[in-house]
Amino acid sequence: MATGDEPAGPLARGIFATAKQSWVDLFRWKQRVVVTNELGESRTEWRAPERLRNPISLFLLLNARDWIYFVVGLFAWTADAFDFHALSIQTVKLSHYYERTKTGISTAITLTLLLRSVGAAVFGLLGDRFGRKWPMVANLIVLGLLQIATIYSATFDQFLAVRSLFGLFMGGVYGNAVAMALENCPTEARGLMSGILQQGYSLGYVLAACANLGVGGATDTWKTVFWIASGLSFAAGLLRCCFPESNQFRAAKAAGQHISAGDFWKETKLMLVKEWRMCIYCTILMTWFNYYAHSSQDSYTTFVLESKELANDAATRASILMNTGSCVGGSVIGYLSQFVGRRRAIVIAALISCCLVPAWILPTTESGLSASGFTIQFFVQGAYGVVPIHLNELSPPAYRSSFPGLAYQIGNMISSPAAQIVNAISESHLVTSKSGKTVDGYGPTMGVALVISAIGIAVTAALGPEKRGRSFERARPAGANIYNDLSVQKITGDGSIPNSTVHEMAEPEIKKTEV
Repeated sequence: MATGDEPAGPLARGIFATAKQSWVDLFRWKQRVVVTNELGESRTEWRAPERLRNPISLFLLLNARDWIYFVVGLFAWTADAFDFHALSIQTVKLSHYYERTKTGISTAITLTLLLRSVGAAVFGLLGDRFGRKWPMVANLIVLGLLQIATIYSATFDQFLAVRSLFGLFMGGVYGNAVAMALENCPTEARGLMSGILQQGYSLGYVLAACANLGVGGATDTWKTVFWIASGLSFAAGLLRCCFPESNQFRAAKAAGQHISAGDFWKETKLMLVKEWRMCIYCTILMTWFNYYAHSSQDSYTTFVLESKELANDAATRASILMNTGSCVGGSVIGYLSQFVGRRRAIVIAALISCCLVPAWILPTTESGLSASGFTIQFFVQGAYGVVPIHLNELSPPAYRSSFPGLAYQIGNMISSPAAQIVNAISESHLVTSKSGKTVDGYGPTMGVALVISAIGIAVTAALGPEKRGRSFERARPAGANIYNDLSVQKITGDGSIPNSTVHEMAEPEIKKTEV
């Protein structure tokens, strides 16, 4: 199997050995890859990174079908984010409407994030079992109905109950949207498209902030923003209805293949036995990432309203510009991750964001806050922009709907008190504002929270695995990879089914995976 590349040592076995190898590999420019030929023979080699390609040429690699699936997945994720941020950017309005503290209102955010993991488990497994399409459609339609129910919540208890249900259904969107958008992307374009896709979250924030700016600062105007959110969810669900199921499920149906519930759960159990360490690692990584995002974004509008004493219009404009930086940073750093590596891109962006904290929390004018917010979120969401494809590449091929969604949403569940913690600490630790008034200490609280979570991300990513360039486009649905022959059960490494009776040589193919 000579290929002309420099041989590398074998992959480490065990948690500590893998962490040590990953740390050492982080500082070596060449990548450790596993090369497998058509006969199943493998060896580990050092490979120079791919050349950085013109983004336009990467866009051209996607055909019309790829673009349709990507745009629909992006729109669904954007609508999901708009639904969530419709609450977080209107915390002050809602506190006046329900006559509660801002910490009390943020309880709704905590409940939403807590229950998202349940939705991710249910709808992610449904997506892997029955296809991406209808679970996503059901999710989005119910989300639209729950936004309307929020508007008609007469009491604070009703409001909390509806937002809890909202979190349950919101959790199912991410995994299906990411799988739909990225599973057919050409390998070379994955980093760029992942960065763009993740910024559906920031785009949802920007659109929600624009809606908030448009309706004004009166207390009852929060309901108008929720009506808009409901319309976007309905539109995303109806749009998904217009396009077919993913290739792997259509191929299985065309072949007359029936996947029983027993086969599905049998493969799921085998996957968990094999991949439990990866499940725990991705959950830890996403816990840090969700603390990172929620502690720096969810209370930002409250921060500039209360601590910096900006008017509602000025605070909303600053929030919009901050998340414009998110959109740009996620796309740029996601694109660069295809060249420098997923882990390196995450680590560098997270550490740079730490250095920018003073410049982020100290300005007092709208222009200063807008510029510093844009810059820090360029790197915060820049690191996050690598997450969709990084999780997809780390996922077992047949579980690219449930695995990323569960890791993301369990991380959300663990980090769910982030906004509530920031609000509670800020309201109990006061600082002096520019005008000399005593105000809530949102700036120092958010700054400390960001630094802690950014360091956690950098350490976790530096010690973890990477499978950049992993081949999963031809993976078969979960349950179709069970091999029953003479009481032998096997799942192949790339998610395909071995054939014990036909020994024809497969079409030559070389696959490489960074680890």
